[in-house]
Amino acid sequence: MGKPKAFLEIPRIEAGYRPIHERITDYGEVEQTLNARDRRAQASRCMDCGVPFCHWACPLGNKPPEWNDALYKAKYKEAYELLSATNDFPEFTGRICPALCEKSCVLKLSCNEPVTIREDEAAIAEMAFKEGYIQPKTIERNGKRVAVIGAGPAGMVVANRLNRKGYTVTLFDKTESVGGLLRWGIPNFKLNKNIIDRRVALMVEEGIELALNTPVSIDKLPKGYDAYCLCTGAETPRDLPIEGRELEGIHFAMDMLSQQNRVLAGAEFSPEERIIAKDKKVLVIGGGDTGSDCIGTSNRQMCKSVLQVEIMPEPPVGYNAMTPWPAWPNVKRTSSSHEEGCERRWCITTNKFIGKKGHVVAAEIEEIEWKPNPEGGRPELVKTGKKEIVECDLVLLAMGFLKNPDTKLPKNVFIAGDAASGASLVVRAMAHAREVAQQMDEYLQK
Repeated sequence: MGKPKAFLEIPRIEAGYRPIHERITDYGEVEQTLNARDRRAQASRCMDCGVPFCHWACPLGNKPPEWNDALYKAKYKEAYELLSATNDFPEFTGRICPALCEKSCVLKLSCNEPVTIREDEAAIAEMAFKEGYIQPKTIERNGKRVAVIGAGPAGMVVANRLNRKGYTVTLFDKTESVGGLLRWGIPNFKLNKNIIDRRVALMVEEGIELALNTPVSIDKLPKGYDAYCLCTGAETPRDLPIEGRELEGIHFAMDMLSQQNRVLAGAEFSPEERIIAKDKKVLVIGGGDTGSDCIGTSNRQMCKSVLQVEIMPEPPVGYNAMTPWPAWPNVKRTSSSHEEGCERRWCITTNKFIGKKGHVVAAEIEEIEWKPNPEGGRPELVKTGKKEIVECDLVLLAMGFLKNPDTKLPKNVFIAGDAASGASLVVRAMAHAREVAQQMDEYLQK
């Protein structure tokens, strides 16, 4: 390492977010960036720890010590080459990854100030684009054709990997643009869609063919391809089949988020179709990242209030002895969206929705407790009888997604990402897609 004792001299400094009063008036990215000097100083904090647990924690197997050292020495091209050797799209993960690597950093254990790995990753990718280090490659074709069904992060990785190996790849998607969850599920204030467009343009220059607005059935795959990869994601949201579910004003979270992203891209919806929180009391059911995105979107749409309820217990702040280092910690997380204004409650279940003239106006919620299961396994949910009525005229269901049923596929049909594993992190979908691309190459070579 170029400066092995920097971690003793330089504190962790995050770029932070734009001021709340400014950022809630637009959909620009909320995260700021450090200047080049400060960014290099943060990279220098990556210590000679001996056993870099960040390698182990990253699903992609990224090597932060190597590229942080290059970043510190201002060897930006080398830093990007090291980073892109394991990560096809660091400009995505550098913005939206929860940074499992940072939670396993030795500096997280020793002083709770891990290296700013995710921000460093984003900075390297942006510098590489700015300096022109990322250029389309001329690829020699091997005569074989591959169809990738679904243009989300997994599909993009499979397409990119196989294209670079010489296969002629067609990337199919039922929507009008490439990106999948990145495009339609993640708000612009976390990931500006120009970042996706920039990468897609490069992939097209390298020869990847796009077939957009083209739904493909698993039972009727397009002809003329030597192999297929299904990267259709986990698209079935978990529902809440309780009394009043049929009322107007109750929507799946992804319907609202994807619609807002389409509006920002220029699409128009009728007043009847539009899902909008303006002047409404919003109830978000589900305490994960999707629920957080609903909060940020609702605040930008000028809602009256937001209440987020979660059925699981409130995690501890900062440290949880049940998930010790270097494991991913189950702790209370406050996102930029939470900071913008909302009420959060835990150990809450929703019993029924209450309507007036066919539209939701309130919900009955109840406090619950989690009791140890005498037979072991998952704790048992016990209702306490402490019920209350909360007013709401917009309900967003953000309770995760159902895993796709297992399907027996022909030998030349593969499956990657959330379509195989169920809903998970973008970085995990990308890592699995890389493995599947390798399997497809080995199959096709035989």
